[in-house]
Amino acid sequence: MTLMVLGLGMPQAVKASAQSSGDEQATSRRLEIVAPFDIKGADPLLSGILFQRMQIVETLVEVDATGELQPGLATVWKVSDDGLEWRFTLRSGVQFHDGSRLDAEVARQVLEIARAKPGLLKSVPVERIVAEDQRTLLIKLSEPFAALPAYLADYRQQILAPASFDESGTAQQVIGTGPYRMLRMTPPLSLEVVAFEDYWGEQPEVRQARYQAVSRAEGRALIAESGDADFTYGLDPASRQRLSKSPRVTLAAAATPRTMLLKVNANHPAFQDPDVRRALSLAIDRTAIAQVVLRYPRGASQLFPPMVEGWHDPALPELHQDVFEARALLDAAGWTVGEDGVRQKDGQRLAISLITFSDRPELPLVATVLERQFHAIGIQTRLDITNFSAIPAGHHDGSLDMALFARNLAMVPDPIGNVLSDYAGTPEAPGGDWGAMGWFDADFTAELERMAREGYGPTPAGEDPRAQASGVIQRALPVIPIAWYYQNLAISHRLQRAQVDPWERSFGLSALRWAP
Repeated sequence: MTLMVLGLGMPQAVKASAQSSGDEQATSRRLEIVAPFDIKGADPLLSGILFQRMQIVETLVEVDATGELQPGLATVWKVSDDGLEWRFTLRSGVQFHDGSRLDAEVARQVLEIARAKPGLLKSVPVERIVAEDQRTLLIKLSEPFAALPAYLADYRQQILAPASFDESGTAQQVIGTGPYRMLRMTPPLSLEVVAFEDYWGEQPEVRQARYQAVSRAEGRALIAESGDADFTYGLDPASRQRLSKSPRVTLAAAATPRTMLLKVNANHPAFQDPDVRRALSLAIDRTAIAQVVLRYPRGASQLFPPMVEGWHDPALPELHQDVFEARALLDAAGWTVGEDGVRQKDGQRLAISLITFSDRPELPLVATVLERQFHAIGIQTRLDITNFSAIPAGHHDGSLDMALFARNLAMVPDPIGNVLSDYAGTPEAPGGDWGAMGWFDADFTAELERMAREGYGPTPAGEDPRAQASGVIQRALPVIPIAWYYQNLAISHRLQRAQVDPWERSFGLSALRWAP
């Protein structure tokens, strides 16, 4: 995997420089990982993505660095000609960390538990799941669903041992099949893993690792600077600048399928008009935000970054800044500038609330810039730095005006899962917590559902339906893209091999080597 090494001005690979000095040294060292994400509990719905990144758990289907589906706990899968029956052949000889064995019946039970909980699998038209024999899992659908294997790669479908769950189906322990097993977990701040001696694959050289949740970016930077962390994730621009001078670490960044978005309530009296949403977009100087605030190469020209092939449309007109056009659109919509510089219409001032959260330290900084840029077109913005849970809460009770957050558009490797959950729905319940609010397009929803069933064959005009879907979102702007994310981290010189997973599924512990 190619990384962008910050401060050197060019992509470089973090390469092996020497061989390990010996097994004794390797087993006596503990890898330290620091990141901003709290540990909320043992259930996959709470912190499953972290257990996946620490390679404690595995899924039936895996994903490589290019986003292509690969064998995981299932070695092969086949679908019937009518698209209604999927058969997954499970890997033989797989053992859970408690010594129990993986078979098709165990996988069936775990998927049934996952299907009963909130999540993408709940939306799949599953008729029944059957263990045909010890190694063959049949998933029978009521209608075709081409994206099923990608859904099974989602972290919420991680395969845990039966002993992990209580009677209600809630995981109380994390007993997986990965190359590392849980040694101890102390929510919300830390967990520790050790190599699993009976892992079905290759044994890792790094035998122990600890994850620590540190909420403040400056705190994470201090830990990296002191030499007490091997991987430090979630660095803000100030921290990166500081660590660029450190002899202990190398700074790296890799493009990810995560986009910084401005979620707009289309039920708001002003934002019901798509031209007003377009004016918001035209007010944003994405280049300045990306290069000055975030220290990224460029801003987002559309929802999906170039790495998400098919969904990113190079032919789509780029989002850009044009303050004069933004003002003209607001004038035409009847929002005139008042004596205090704030626009008004029918006695209502265009004063809105913008909420964001500090778990990602760059968000409050960008929100402050947006406040100024919206002021330049006559929109008064009140910032509210709160908890991230306020965004779905405001979505559901209708109180949200605008929200700024980062959305991973490919938590399921096939983004159709995220797009369906974010932008499909019904007139009564349009969009999802992290997508459209008050915006609904029946034809668009129907097309998304068709793509999920049938796949992405070209339209009669020879066009990619994924690119067409991106165009619909771009024209309607229920969310306004601002920047494509880079995963920024500091890597200790104690390591001689490090890779950044662009899909944010793994910290890559099992592939690491200690430097001499």
